[in-house]
Amino acid sequence: MNLTKYSLNDLLLNAIQSEIESKELYTKLSERVKNVILKDRLKFLASEEEKHKILLEDTYRKKFNKEAGNLPPNSDVPIPSIDVNVETDMVSDIIRKAMDAELTAKDFYESLGVLIDNQELSAMLNILANMENQHYKILQSEYENAKKFEDYDEMWGMMHVGP
Repeated sequence: MNLTKYSLNDLLLNAIQSEIESKELYTKLSERVKNVILKDRLKFLASEEEKHKILLEDTYRKKFNKEAGNLPPNSDVPIPSIDVNVETDMVSDIIRKAMDAELTAKDFYESLGVLIDNQELSAMLNILANMENQHYKILQSEYENAKKFEDYDEMWGMMHVGP
């Protein structure tokens, strides 16, 4: 991903905004689903996105010696976004889009890490990229379940609970 045409300020602010939006999505989806395992995984992902936001705010503070200011609601920076209706879209469709966003986030953080001229901050961004890849893998397993049992979260809330 080529990020060289964007300012580092814009890239970091957009990354913070993206993590906020991801947390909101996972939180809303966790409130919708009935499957307790999926609900827990979505809550976990929401908490991870909150941690990412905090790391990025810290990165911004270290780089610019100020707090992250006005976060952009819309931007042409190629950050991950997920366009879904949590209330009506199929769970599998939401998970698939979230998987795509996690891979985009991984690519974004890897590319951003190359642009940062500070080894410590660059390493942190590479760690974030690895974490996004792990989120993808978590979602991938849930996606496979959702595709097999499209309505499992609606019909059998305790389906995966057992010995």
